[in-house]
Amino acid sequence: MTHQEMWAAYKAVNPDTGGEYEPWAYGDDPDTLAELTRKGIKTATASAGPLYELEGEPLPQAGEYSVILDSRDEAVCVIRTTRVYTTPFCEVTAEHARKEGEGDRSLAYWRQAHEAFFRTELAGAGLEFTPDMPVVCEEFEVVYPSGRG
Repeated sequence: MTHQEMWAAYKAVNPDTGGEYEPWAYGDDPDTLAELTRKGIKTATASAGPLYELEGEPLPQAGEYSVILDSRDEAVCVIRTTRVYTTPFCEVTAEHARKEGEGDRSLAYWRQAHEAFFRTELAGAGLEFTPDMPVVCEEFEVVYPSGRG
């Protein structure tokens, strides 16, 4: 299913929802992370703050909708952002790491995996990772399909 088809299906059962959404795939292991999201295990994500500024992109906002895609650009689910905040990498909490739903869901795993990912992502943009680098933390809920599992 395309992101347009999934959004149309969501809108058919939620006609009062606005018309704006953004389709996107996770940058690292999109299939696994999309499936964790669909199942409601992954309810948060994090992005390198410096890239928003470099690319002139606005930060996500609570209330926005996204269609999560897999590695083949097939729609997996619709999410609604519930909270967005920015914090230094070194201050990301164990609670946020658990909400990301990856690995053993520990803060140690989160830091190891995200530092490696951010280092690569930032290097591609000519930037360097630092422990006090701002991280954009986003929390969300799956709104479609409603049945998880």
